Amino acid sequence: MPEQQSLSALKVQLQSIIVGQEALLDRLIIALLAGGHVLLEGPPGLAKTTVVHALASGLDASFQRVQFTPDLMPGDLTGSEIYEPANGSFRFVSGPLFHEILLADEINRAPPKVQSALLEAMAEHQVTVGGTTRRLPELFMVLATQNPLEQSGTYPLPEAQLDRFLFKIVLDYPSLSEEIEITRRARTAYDGHVEAAVSAVLKPVDLLALRDRVDEVFIEERVERFAVEIVVATRKLGDYVAEWRGMVQAGASPRASIALLRAASARAFLERRDYVLPEDVIALAPDVLRHRLVLDFAAEADAVSADDIVHRLIAAVPAP
Repeated sequence: MPEQQSLSALKVQLQSIIVGQEALLDRLIIALLAGGHVLLEGPPGLAKTTVVHALASGLDASFQRVQFTPDLMPGDLTGSEIYEPANGSFRFVSGPLFHEILLADEINRAPPKVQSALLEAMAEHQVTVGGTTRRLPELFMVLATQNPLEQSGTYPLPEAQLDRFLFKIVLDYPSLSEEIEITRRARTAYDGHVEAAVSAVLKPVDLLALRDRVDEVFIEERVERFAVEIVVATRKLGDYVAEWRGMVQAGASPRASIALLRAASARAFLERRDYVLPEDVIALAPDVLRHRLVLDFAAEADAVSADDIVHRLIAAVPAP
């Protein structure tokens, strides 16, 4: 199909810049199709900024990177009203949120007021400044990064904001062969930096049309029930894994069920299918759910992670 061909071309463009990270590239394209935001967690030096910039270039979308710091103010994101003495009026100067793709670098370093402004943008696709609400671009996607190794001077993201991320993708270091290829590319690049020289293969309007096609992907009732039961099981962990009873303080909300089925539909579309399979749900459930679980101290004491819980529940819930 022509639609999937353009998505395949986008992935090829990204692969020309990024070595390895196959799952990351797939999930970024799935998030684009599903209309969701993405949280990228990984140590420095894994090309998180490069891949986001390349993604924006491949879409011919407006892009802005914001380095989140403790002294960042809400107006630094939303923009602000500027007084013009010449005519005695105020003029609104838009901020980085009015770009189609926003890279929020080290998002957990910004204080709560900034997070509140970002939450409104992520949840409602709008910002309110000076009592006036302004709509953001129809294609609006936040790709945020955080470093799991350094927690000094950071602010934990509120659960309500985490719930607005479609995926939390955990990045790991490349394999030996992949790292060798990365160093080779860096040696041939100017000043050791590989530029995100990606040609646009899609436009924002094309992507918005593709999202309408994702809505047409069929979800059979048993597959739908399977996905929702996995989400519900996070709230009733003891009923599925008796020895882990009480390890989850708060499970995933119905928003997670919507997100999981939407992402599964996008994956099916990307795989050139007009129907969702249980394998679509299984493949994406960890990325959709890991950031939506609030674990109890008992889980930490027993070294049980959110990923452990999700994988155990996927095995415990009967697949159709």
